[in-house]
Amino acid sequence: MEWILIIILVGFLVYRLTPAKGIQTIDAKQLKDVLHDPNKVFIDVRSPMEYKTQHIQQFQNIPLKSKFNDLPKDKEIVVICQTGIRSNQACKKLKRRGHTKIINVRGGLSNWNFKGEK
Repeated sequence: MEWILIIILVGFLVYRLTPAKGIQTIDAKQLKDVLHDPNKVFIDVRSPMEYKTQHIQQFQNIPLKSKFNDLPKDKEIVVICQTGIRSNQACKKLKRRGHTKIINVRGGLSNWNFKGEK
C-alpha cells in the first residue's frame, strides 16, 4: 500500500515540475537578450513582499494566485519567480487560459545577477 502512495507522490511531483508542451524555457543569460523587447510582457509571479524586496525592473508583479485576466494573448509572456517552480505552474495556467506564446525563465531570480542588470 505504501508503494502506491509513493508512486502517486512521485507522479504528482513530476507533473508539477515538468514544463507543459508548447512552453519555451530560457535561462538568465538568454533573458538578458530579450529583456528590452517591446513585443514581450514580463511577469513576476512571486508574492508582493518578495517582489518588493528585489525584482527586475521590466517585470510587473502578478502573483501566482492571480487569474491573469488582463494579459494580452497576442504578445509573448515571459514568466519568472525565485527558482522556476512557481513560474512553471503559472505557465501551465496561462496555457490553459489560451495563451500560446509563453516563456519560462528556468532557475528564476536565483540565477539572475542583479549587479550586472542594465
